[in-house]
Amino acid sequence: MASDLTCHDCGAVYEAGPDEPWRCACGRALEFTERPHPQGDPLPLHSLDTSEGLWTFFEFLPIEKHVTFYEGFTPMVDAPDWDAQFKLEYVFPTGSFKDRGATTTLSRAVELGVEKVIEDSSGNAGASIATYAARAGLDADIYVPADVKQSKLMTIQRADARPVRVDGTRGDVTAACLEAVEGDDGDDGEPAAEGDAPFQTGTGWYASHAWNPAFYAGTMTFAFEVAAQQGWTVPDAVVLPIGHGTLFLGAYRGFSLLNEAGIVDGMPRLLGAQAAGYAPIVAAVGGETTDEEGEGTSIADGIKITEPARGTEILDAIEETDGDAIALGGDPIETALDRLHRNGFYVEPTCAVAAAALDQYRETGVLDADDDVVVPLTGSGLKTL
Repeated sequence: MASDLTCHDCGAVYEAGPDEPWRCACGRALEFTERPHPQGDPLPLHSLDTSEGLWTFFEFLPIEKHVTFYEGFTPMVDAPDWDAQFKLEYVFPTGSFKDRGATTTLSRAVELGVEKVIEDSSGNAGASIATYAARAGLDADIYVPADVKQSKLMTIQRADARPVRVDGTRGDVTAACLEAVEGDDGDDGEPAAEGDAPFQTGTGWYASHAWNPAFYAGTMTFAFEVAAQQGWTVPDAVVLPIGHGTLFLGAYRGFSLLNEAGIVDGMPRLLGAQAAGYAPIVAAVGGETTDEEGEGTSIADGIKITEPARGTEILDAIEETDGDAIALGGDPIETALDRLHRNGFYVEPTCAVAAAALDQYRETGVLDADDDVVVPLTGSGLKTL
């Protein structure tokens, strides 16, 4: 039976179903009422059957496996030039870590009997949701910016999903998507009253990578894999890009759950990286911005988010792990991108933000030279075409 949803802020509980709300009436994001984790000691990596990919960790997931390409267990490789380990998240089926959340989100959709999903995205999440919707045999509408990268648009179209291109900001894309999701709320055809939960009564189920808790159930498997690949230990720090923070929060949730289960002891510092001009988390923590021109940058289109859906949660994760967040201008991002390419890591520009941040964290002494650091490389360079 599918897990119900609850609000950790006000305590409201909502019954699972295809018309469940996408957000609590109080405005906060919803979570699963269930928080499962296994009992006993885990198997060492060499004895672990990883043929199910990230679903190897099904005991941690409040969702049953329905839609999968057996994705996950991405390689973690030494990167001597950076004195770090890179986790190659760009080798997923659609070339992006977003497949972690897509497999769990579409599995949840099938679990609930959903017939159509709707998502808004700068491109990667939309391509991923469209691909997994095709795997599930579900219709999908994907709302994207009018200037979305052609490679991502083609992925959406060729999965037989319907791209809806929206002029304006990334926020305008979300607003248009939510209008379609909510439609007319109520049997009388009138909009929902203020203070009511925004139920999904429009043309589809909101498979949001920013709001839907099923997506974070997938991204937290990143932490499980890192711990398993390090002999069930945790690194000193993980440096991750932050847009809506889906991987950042996934890492936090995963490492937290491993601690609750008694599998590991301790949390890595979570160090965030944003793009200058789109850095609300950096502003909130008083972090550094390396943007000499002061004009911001548009090179990292995947994290051009000015209002993260779960911003408060991101800030809490930073505080609770003694983390930090910095913003990078275009020059250090482009320099890091070139350096990654020259070393054989063919990634997209958004991905280079974390590598650039790693250098900056080392220069400022936030990270020591001998710290054990993991950096996810989140998106393929093929996405830039």
